[in-house]
Amino acid sequence: MEELLARHGNAHTIATASDGDMARALIREFRPTVITLDLNMPGIDGLALLDELRDQPHAPIVVVSSATTDGSAATKEALAHGADACFDKSKIVTEASRFIRVLKRASIKKLRLPASSGQRR
Repeated sequence: MEELLARHGNAHTIATASDGDMARALIREFRPTVITLDLNMPGIDGLALLDELRDQPHAPIVVVSSATTDGSAATKEALAHGADACFDKSKIVTEASRFIRVLKRASIKKLRLPASSGQRR
């Protein structure tokens, strides 16, 4: 994903987390424009992290997982938990242009405020 973004997306990866705890810390430290998130991570899973992020300002989130195929239950669940978009990880190379478009669309969305505030900036 990092190489693809550098070559085709006019973007770069600022950090990569190996688990949910590291993801939390990196999100706070770097305040990314867009967050990519896998559903399967050591420790806290992606859905639980999505739920946590609802209570704090954060960048738009694109779930990138082999479980989030078009129309799948996992896609619907990730969107219900607050993901802005989902992409099938197995298609990143074969559908690189579409993946880049999904990330770009997500990156231009505004910072998400906590769900309890009822507002978006």
